[in-house]
Amino acid sequence: MSTLIAKLREAGLRPTRQRLALAALLLDGRHRHVSADSLTREILATGEQMALGTVYNTLNQFTEAGLLRRVTVHNEHSVFDTNTDHHHHFYDSENDQLFDIPAGLVQLAGLPDAPDGHSIDAVNVLIHISPEADRAAEDRAAESD
Repeated sequence: MSTLIAKLREAGLRPTRQRLALAALLLDGRHRHVSADSLTREILATGEQMALGTVYNTLNQFTEAGLLRRVTVHNEHSVFDTNTDHHHHFYDSENDQLFDIPAGLVQLAGLPDAPDGHSIDAVNVLIHISPEADRAAEDRAAESD
């Protein structure tokens, strides 16, 4: 617990009970992708009581402090990544699941110039995928047309 307290303080966050409970689940060295909803369910399963809004706010605070990384997968749906090193993702929308892709495995031939007065800070690639069974069914349907 003292390691988590130190980690939160180093990030400029006060180690409240809620932050420590979430830090125990998220900052244990495992690489995970969580949504506010999935993390709330996980917290409730441990017997802790925490509102979805508190979980969401804490995830945002952890992200702003550099402890997590936000991955926007579509529209307003974000997933939080415990791996803050630069990397990319596959996204399986059917199962709402992210898979890491090491940064070195994605190669871009070139980028457009940034608009006047701006510079490119980062490039994050999100590749949408679907399970093979779905793709085979789509192929059969296309062949019968």
